Amino acid sequence: MHTWPMVVRISKGAFDPARADEVARLLSEGEGVLGPAISALHGLVAYYVGLDRELGAMTNVSVWNTLEDAKQMSGLQAMLDQRARFEAAGVRFDPITNHAVLWRLP
Repeated sequence: MHTWPMVVRISKGAFDPARADEVARLLSEGEGVLGPAISALHGLVAYYVGLDRELGAMTNVSVWNTLEDAKQMSGLQAMLDQRARFEAAGVRFDPITNHAVLWRLP
């Protein structure tokens, strides 16, 4: 088994599907604040934000060079501020997980 020197960070939130438009709006507004802040962090490879309107779920997936790089997100003030906005809108977050990459496709 080959281990790739990367980490995938996954943040998941759940909400009432009736609030999907509100959550989508918050995600869109957050891009302007979070995009520059996250892009400035060391070791970022990629960042994705997704929304499942039917099931009331949102997911942020990011890829980092190292676990230490991924953990920078936990203390990023812009992210903490955004989390508070989502929680106020009824989003419930699962614990954030960081995964060592075991295999990948190009």
